[in-house]
Amino acid sequence: MERLSHRVSDLKGPAPSGNKGIGMRGYGAGGGGIGAMAGKSGRGVFGSGGAIADSNGDLSASSARRVSSDTVNPFTTTAEDALSTFAIDVDTASYTLTRRSLLEGALPSREVVRVEEMVNYFRYTYPEPAPGSGPFAVHLDAAPSPFTPGRHFLRVGLQGRRLTLTERKPAHLTFLVDVSGSMQSPDRLPLAKRALRMLVDNLRDGDTVALVTYAGDVRRVLGPTGMEAKARIHAAIEDLSAGGSTAMGSGIEMAYREAMKTLDGASVSRVIILSDGDANVGTTSHEELLKTIRGHVKEGITVTTVGFGLGNYRDERMEQLADKGNGNHYYVDSLLAAKRIFQEQLGGTLEVIAKDVKLQVDFDPAQVARYRLIGYENRTIADRDFRDDKVDAGELGSGHTVTALYELELKPGAGEGLATVRVRAKAPRGEKATESAHPFHAASLATSFETASSDLRFATAVMGAAELLRRSPHADRWSIDTLQDIARGATPEGNAERAEFLALLEKARPLLRAVAAR
Repeated sequence: MERLSHRVSDLKGPAPSGNKGIGMRGYGAGGGGIGAMAGKSGRGVFGSGGAIADSNGDLSASSARRVSSDTVNPFTTTAEDALSTFAIDVDTASYTLTRRSLLEGALPSREVVRVEEMVNYFRYTYPEPAPGSGPFAVHLDAAPSPFTPGRHFLRVGLQGRRLTLTERKPAHLTFLVDVSGSMQSPDRLPLAKRALRMLVDNLRDGDTVALVTYAGDVRRVLGPTGMEAKARIHAAIEDLSAGGSTAMGSGIEMAYREAMKTLDGASVSRVIILSDGDANVGTTSHEELLKTIRGHVKEGITVTTVGFGLGNYRDERMEQLADKGNGNHYYVDSLLAAKRIFQEQLGGTLEVIAKDVKLQVDFDPAQVARYRLIGYENRTIADRDFRDDKVDAGELGSGHTVTALYELELKPGAGEGLATVRVRAKAPRGEKATESAHPFHAASLATSFETASSDLRFATAVMGAAELLRRSPHADRWSIDTLQDIARGATPEGNAERAEFLALLEKARPLLRAVAAR
């Protein structure tokens, strides 16, 4: 998936409608936003340059254009630009990385905290697509903000159709495993091996597995092997050991050669890279490697990246590989995390049901004064590219859900016709996208935050935590106490996922307060 759709050069001179976003990873550790309002600390999440906040403490679109790529999404005035366009994201690595940092008693680095990945880690109860209605259903709801009087949060949700076991195409998987010296620790190669064994145990007849390793050299451990030889696959995985330097580029080239052996039009072909990302790429530059991956996507081979370890873990590199490979980026810090990816969500991990999925929200300027898309900074797409089917976007797997949140300032009397959400997507092997439109209805606007659905309230709590953890200037006056109350009220008895999040908020509380006190 091609995330970079706005370059700094695009923003020179008068900017055409839709060119407000800067589609690159932000949140650098250096610098800081300048708080121009009274009582604001000016603490930001920017790299060099910074940005200037308006009198309400919000980043204006005009000030955001003066910074480089290191920014959070600004508020946009609908009179200037009523359209917001972005590609979907189903990656979840950010939440797992954040969880691990907090459990080890440290705040995650700001560039690791991606709001969309935090929110999309959790499961929400969206309606299933009606029979014959396409690969996904769209859900819209909104409620007043629990943080800022006069503002609202709008939730846009997609629910992918769940394929049954009989509907799932045969999967031809090529495991590309980093066995360099940096993978020796228990939370790296040993955990990766257990995750692979779990994945193999959840495959079925007709699926195949190939295994390639890379360190100082590249080794073809196992050619494409069917499930009738599962014991042989398990033995090959078990024999893996770490040692040596790393040359990822050569490993990927060999993995693709193995994947090409089973490539056909009736099955899924996917390379799954397991690494700590702390790799040089041999004689191949990182840019050339991304170009190679993109070329193989056109042939029908996609890429999933699974990260392990902390310290020298290269999150951004692993995410870029998955993006270019039209796949997903995960991070595994435990057997429970591996089970979630390779067992509970296996269908979505392996099979794409819609590709190049773009969303465009058309706000009514008569009802919405300003808006900001929360997160998705490196998923923004120029409005003019929404109907350009050559522009790459995100992929939706079987059973996947996608959630996006907007913060809005409404005008008096807002309700029916607040916004229309348009979705464009292609079939997994298609080249022409289809489009659907979904208007926001007045009944979907809750009269108070307390009467909103528990899913909307919980998603708001997760979003708020992510904003605090990345030190977003938009959350400068938000309270972790409020977030805890919201999350607690939206966590039903027995929901272990949400209960874990509550425990993480308790871990984050003293760490955030220590930062605020500096």
